[in-house]
Amino acid sequence: MTSALREQIRTDPDWYEPYAISQAIRVGDLVHVSGQAGIDEHGHTVASDFEGQARQAFANLDRVLRAAGSGLEHVVKVTIFVTDMSVIDQVIALRREYFTEPYPADTIAQVSALARPEWLVEIEAVGLVVRP
Repeated sequence: MTSALREQIRTDPDWYEPYAISQAIRVGDLVHVSGQAGIDEHGHTVASDFEGQARQAFANLDRVLRAAGSGLEHVVKVTIFVTDMSVIDQVIALRREYFTEPYPADTIAQVSALARPEWLVEIEAVGLVVRP
């Protein structure tokens, strides 16, 4: 695939750049967003609780999607990684809050750890690009 067919999506600041990760890649009318965690614009984890981190992760996800010409309302597939599956009811409530019907396809998985030990959730997604 040539670079003309794919476009790197960045926001400022791009806290993923030092790790050789694109925040997202846009290919045609799809945008593939890397996992977003509960970190602020300085790369600091925002809270020690699941809900606080998840809300920030959703905000970060929406920010990257919007930079690509999409948004949470255009997500078709989401993967949510959690470090403790006991938060499943909170995940469902947040999905209902941040996504609209028809709800996106979803995978939720419990993992033993995420990139930083304090992270409790990471969300990646595929969204449709909306052309004017």
